[in-house]
Amino acid sequence: MLQIRFTLYCALLWPFLVLAQELPPIVKYSPSQYGAGNQNWMIAQDKNRYVFFANNEGLLEYNGSNWKLYPSPNETIMRSVKVIDNKIYTGCFMEFGYWKRMADGQLQYFSLSNKVKKKILDDEQFWNILNYDQWVVFQSLNRLYIYDNVTHQFNIIKPKNNIIKSFATGNSIYFQTQNEGLFEIENGKSKLVCNHPKLQANRIINVFATDEGLLIQTQLDGLYKLVSGNLSKMNMQSEAVISASSIYSAQQLSDGTLALGTISNGLFIVSAEGKILYNITQNKGLSNNTVLSVYEDADKNLWVGLDNGINCINLQTPVKCFYDNTGILGTIYTSILHQNKLYIGSNQGLFYKNYNSAEDFKFIAGTKGQVWSLFAYDGSLFCGHDSGTFLIDNDRAQLIFSQSGTWKFSSIPNAKHKLLQGNYYGLSVLEKINDQWVFKNKINGFNYSAKYFEINNNNEVYLSHEYKGVFRLNLNNDFTVVTQKLAYASPSKGKNASLAKFNNDIYYAYKDGIFVLNPKTKQFDKDNTLSRIFEKDEYTSGKLIVDSSNKIWLFSKNYIHYFTLSKLSHQIKQNIIPIPASLTNSMLGYENISQLSNSVYLIGTTDGYYTININDLSFKNYEVFISNVSVNQLNYKDRNFSIAQEGDFKSSENNIAIGFTVPEYNKYINTEYQYLLEGFQEQWSEWSAKSTVNFKNLSPGSYVFKVRARLANSASEKMATYRFTISKPWYATHLALLIYFVLFLILARVVHKAYKSYYQKQKDKLIEENNLLLEIKELESERQLMKLRNEQLSQDVDSKNKALAVSTMSLINKNELLSVIKEDLKNTGTDDGNRSIKSLINTINKNISEEDNWNIFKEAFDSTDKDFLKKMKALHSSLTPNDLRLCAYLRLNLSSKEIAPLLYISVRSVEIKRYRLRKKMNLPHEMGLVEYILSI
Repeated sequence: MLQIRFTLYCALLWPFLVLAQELPPIVKYSPSQYGAGNQNWMIAQDKNRYVFFANNEGLLEYNGSNWKLYPSPNETIMRSVKVIDNKIYTGCFMEFGYWKRMADGQLQYFSLSNKVKKKILDDEQFWNILNYDQWVVFQSLNRLYIYDNVTHQFNIIKPKNNIIKSFATGNSIYFQTQNEGLFEIENGKSKLVCNHPKLQANRIINVFATDEGLLIQTQLDGLYKLVSGNLSKMNMQSEAVISASSIYSAQQLSDGTLALGTISNGLFIVSAEGKILYNITQNKGLSNNTVLSVYEDADKNLWVGLDNGINCINLQTPVKCFYDNTGILGTIYTSILHQNKLYIGSNQGLFYKNYNSAEDFKFIAGTKGQVWSLFAYDGSLFCGHDSGTFLIDNDRAQLIFSQSGTWKFSSIPNAKHKLLQGNYYGLSVLEKINDQWVFKNKINGFNYSAKYFEINNNNEVYLSHEYKGVFRLNLNNDFTVVTQKLAYASPSKGKNASLAKFNNDIYYAYKDGIFVLNPKTKQFDKDNTLSRIFEKDEYTSGKLIVDSSNKIWLFSKNYIHYFTLSKLSHQIKQNIIPIPASLTNSMLGYENISQLSNSVYLIGTTDGYYTININDLSFKNYEVFISNVSVNQLNYKDRNFSIAQEGDFKSSENNIAIGFTVPEYNKYINTEYQYLLEGFQEQWSEWSAKSTVNFKNLSPGSYVFKVRARLANSASEKMATYRFTISKPWYATHLALLIYFVLFLILARVVHKAYKSYYQKQKDKLIEENNLLLEIKELESERQLMKLRNEQLSQDVDSKNKALAVSTMSLINKNELLSVIKEDLKNTGTDDGNRSIKSLINTINKNISEEDNWNIFKEAFDSTDKDFLKKMKALHSSLTPNDLRLCAYLRLNLSSKEIAPLLYISVRSVEIKRYRLRKKMNLPHEMGLVEYILSI
């Protein structure tokens, strides 16, 4: 909903106004707010109370919440608009037709001028639209085009001279031509009604039917009566002022008064007797002094189409206001009606005027500065001022206390000739001596600011200090000193807190609630009834005001509350005036209200004041409408859907915006809405001023949207309902589910077969693996058996190697022994003739034959280490038999010392052989010979 900050505008009346100075509230709409052109040429309203304006840029619609502009069909200025049944007829440059509301709530244009396009004159504009029975009349400055809604045929009236303007009364249609007079359409033709020179010379603005005849409003020459062909002038109060203002538009209102819009002097409201009731101009609250059109709606609000904007004047409201456009009065802090004079105290001083008079407020000399309070007591009027205390006598002010500023006054029980006053620096006493009020004394013992205080019969003063909290002060009988002072811990201090006496009880109000003093315990207890007004963040000020009829007034964010005593019980009755703080424009913490009569109250504001008659506060039944339903999708323009029938949306259209409104234009009272979407929400939403709601990512299903409104704190029994369904996506439809089921069965079959095949393969694989494991186990067993056999063979080889080594060693030892014996024999038997010794030596030589020993060794070696010598020969073909022999001995891991006897050489020679053997084998330096031989 377009948020509009309304201000209640009022203005000083012209000196000739006699009934009242206060004016009805004016609601301003600027072009920037309604989003169209400046000028508004004609106004109309449909059965739903939507208001339409013929605007420079097209047809402008306002439903109480939102503005919408429908551009002219040919992009020209729209000059006329008229609602007839369910159609909105409009006229512009060389084009006229009608708009019809479609199912989606939007208007669509249908041209009628196309049927007579060839007959329309060049540069012809249609300035007015009238209707009579089944006929619609489109008026240009040249012709009248009469359209029959039944036969859909046109009849064109072509006057001799140009048409100035056309008019409709209950039974006839009239028009004025230049220099000819007033004509009436009869039987589809023009008929002269009056050609009086006054009507030939003066431009007629409007014609109204009366019981006697016709009432004719002219532009510059006032009102005329036409009765039985006789034209007579009506005498009007200050006719010269009205005529000099050049009237451009006029309408007779439902109460018989006339609303006259002028070119240069704003709007006049004139009674049926010709008496000026109001003259509302730009400096008195109107947006512009040029009034192009006026229209009274179904709720008796007066709409004013201006040269720059639109205004709505609430003529029938019980609220009237005074707007100080000069700034002379300033912000009003207090007011009082005393001896038939209305006194106004502001930050500029004290002003007065005679009550119910049209005179201006007059300043009371000597009171320049801030006025805090006005208090009437015993026929005297006291003024609490920043300079002290003044005694007011008509238009004179006498300063009787100047030691400090004075906040307020209070009478003292059982001390008629004394007054207690709260000052900037404590409390003081005024006393009436010899019929003169004088300052008596300051009360010692308390020097804080005493802005709000009350005193009881026990000389106990309860005082509220905004920054220090609540105090109880006990005074002596002479009211000169505080004998006891108590600061309350609870309730605590608070911004804009206040204290007042109501029905002999003392109340304290701040942000945490309203508390009442218990006279027995002398403690403050929370009053749940009064405290409810500050719930739900409603607190703005704790200001408490008790009027002369014993009502207690409080102010919250959205309401003005007053409580009265019940006549049948001790309970108090709550009354609510649904005017929010944002519209009253009052100073928070300094709200002020005074009683002017039994039911009329004055409330001061920062730019004047307004009065309200609480007996006339009544609110008609109203209806809430659903204005539009749209769907928004990413990367797509919003699309409107039908509001007349149940909605059916695709699954992708699940972001839905719903607009609703109450076409109520008395907008010093806020309209609040509450909605419920069944199928999505379980509880109603909180009350809100927003007139649209967005639902995002709604699930498929059926929904029922309900909305109701609350105006003047009263919820309407009527509600608007809209049903819609969001379809399931294609992949969630019944057909899709059936396909999914069939596919599931097929998939289940495939999966079953796949699993069956898989498990069969797994089974075969498991069997194969088991067989393989068995084979592996068998091979492992065979390997173990082979290992055992190899180990046995190895052991046998080792055993044979050991035996071979033993045999070799035995052979070595035998050869060594034989060699020793041989040497001994040689040493003992040197005789050549001793043949026996020689024979023995030969025998020994035969037994130690190297060849035989090698052959024996080789045969034994080959039996234990087969193919070693062949491998060595294959690897090293250059090896000689002696080298192979050395290799065999080294294979047995024999040392050089052990090998020497076997080769019949020295150990040194063995080392040389080993060296040469390494050379032949080309062994690297780091490789050992024996290590290499053992590795083969």
